[in-house]
Amino acid sequence: MRDYTAGRGDLARTYAQIVGVILILTGLLGIVLGDPADGLLGLLNIDIVEDIIHILSGAILAYVGFVADRGLAKTVVGGLGVVYVLVGILGFVDPELFGLIPNGYNLFDNLFHLALGALSLAVAFLIGGEGRTTTVTR
Repeated sequence: MRDYTAGRGDLARTYAQIVGVILILTGLLGIVLGDPADGLLGLLNIDIVEDIIHILSGAILAYVGFVADRGLAKTVVGGLGVVYVLVGILGFVDPELFGLIPNGYNLFDNLFHLALGALSLAVAFLIGGEGRTTTVTR
């Protein structure tokens, strides 16, 4: 008999670690590449503001993933999920986000932000159950 504890906090921490590092690397790559008009691989927009936001949000996620407790990790992952969903929606309304993103978001950027936000919300609030224990018998 095995005892499995399915806690959203642990999943949120692991998710924050992975996504945090990816966002930091994406932001750094954007800064290194400069400001090409066609974006990263012709898909993702590259703007200095976007790069800085990716680095900052990645650093926050990495911090809660590697250092903070499970409760804070769930809260931060959920909060950033809300932010990314809002950015995805606003990108359809105003691709330049009120002048913050000079090159503007394209369809892929908006769908990427929506997917990242939705996945973050699912990890933080829907998947698993805090402290719920599942027993599997063979």
